[in-house]
Amino acid sequence: MTDSTLPVEGGCRCGRVRFRVTRPALLTAACHCTGCQKMSASAFSLTMSVPTDGFEVIAGTPVIGGLHGAEVRHHHCDWCKSWVFTRVEPDMGFVNVRATMLDDHAGFVPFVEFWTREKLPWATTSARHSFESQPDSMEAFGPLLAEFAALGG
Repeated sequence: MTDSTLPVEGGCRCGRVRFRVTRPALLTAACHCTGCQKMSASAFSLTMSVPTDGFEVIAGTPVIGGLHGAEVRHHHCDWCKSWVFTRVEPDMGFVNVRATMLDDHAGFVPFVEFWTREKLPWATTSARHSFESQPDSMEAFGPLLAEFAALGG
């Protein structure tokens, strides 16, 4: 997703919750953790991290589902229960949008994959970088973000 393709929109399966992305993704990823496997009912979840000020809900009112903790908040459609996006509190400067919720997600490619030590043996992606868990600090994400941006997102 480049500046020329923005804005992009998406929504839950039933269309009651809709969102708009107006800034390029900071990073795209696949997460193989067992939590994401269960939440997505799949081998992994696909996410794109977008700047907080580049994401807005434009229709509907998402509800909290999945984890109900104080730090990680998974937002779902109350009607169809689709997992639409995740916010981390306090705001870390990004929102993790489920990439398959985009109206046109055919061109989505994960740049990095996390939690490969929990992945299903047959699940593979074309991600350029793989981590058995995830980087230990936000500073460790710096080189990944820079490389992703240099490649044009």
